[in-house]
Amino acid sequence: MDINLFDYELPKELIAQTPLEKRDSSRLLVLNKNNGNIKHEHFNNIKNYLKKGDVLVLNNTKVIPARLIGEKEETGAVIELLLLKDLGNDTWECLSKPAKRLKIGTIVSFGDGLLKAKVTEKFDEGITHVKLLYDGILMEILDKLGTMPLPPYIHETLQDQGRYQTVYAKLPGSAAAPTAGLHFTKELLKEIEEMGITVCYVTLHVGLGTFRPVEEENVLNHKMHSEYYQMNEETANILNNAKKEGRRIIAVGTTSTRTLETIATNNNGIFKASSGDTNIFIYPGYEFKAIDCLITNFHLPKSTLVMLVSALAGRENILNAYKEAVNEKYRFFSFGDAMFITNDEK
Repeated sequence: MDINLFDYELPKELIAQTPLEKRDSSRLLVLNKNNGNIKHEHFNNIKNYLKKGDVLVLNNTKVIPARLIGEKEETGAVIELLLLKDLGNDTWECLSKPAKRLKIGTIVSFGDGLLKAKVTEKFDEGITHVKLLYDGILMEILDKLGTMPLPPYIHETLQDQGRYQTVYAKLPGSAAAPTAGLHFTKELLKEIEEMGITVCYVTLHVGLGTFRPVEEENVLNHKMHSEYYQMNEETANILNNAKKEGRRIIAVGTTSTRTLETIATNNNGIFKASSGDTNIFIYPGYEFKAIDCLITNFHLPKSTLVMLVSALAGRENILNAYKEAVNEKYRFFSFGDAMFITNDEK
């Protein structure tokens, strides 16, 4: 499967650099996955496309200030670490720059030694494992020393760090925001629940697996990095009842989708309280076992996320919708506008 099948033209000026003042004032492209029909809306009207009995599944991960700038203890060389995944026992998977300056045993110091990272393993593509050395509570130290790890295509400074966080973020661990959820306000979620729609949560800590670029010409050769997920029993019961009764399961974001599809795949279409690591890679030809519809953002050309939405709605439908979004000057990527892939004729 050729990577170029998932390419599209995007003018740079359409890449959103800052969030809108009001979260739910972004635009919304509604795409019917059955017939390819498109409607243009605003996100605060998404409730017009939801119906009583629907289940909305959100990812309640919380972005940590995972980007750290420090110095090698021996030479003073500047080193950047992006904490990707907690491996337990204060050991973390990191993306390091410049990786060639790091050797096993190298110690990088941050904040005059308030936090240190000792390299324990090295891998390809700048991935390292480090042991963090500190006194106190790690998250409090990261709040002092770290910054939000904004994607490389965002060049503006984020004035309010909270805008790279969903209003329902709860469990710390992500190196990037589940951006489809950034459009929701607490008031909008309350209105949705008052309509008879169930809102429930899963967790996937976003790491390299979600945003690593595909460098293979043949998509099938791409290897996803694993990311940690979990689902509790309450959410599993809600989803199993919805499936049994033929009600729609609507994932908010590709990270929620990957969590739901992982669990359903592992359990023959049933949802179970579970946790673990997933490297699920969803591309056209995949048969969805969990979700019916998806709320998502507009994704980078040739990315695994464009492949995922193409698997759900059809590649031609997605590329046509993206072309129309470009023509209508939608805002793209993390701080951009939203798309609702629905199966409703409305």
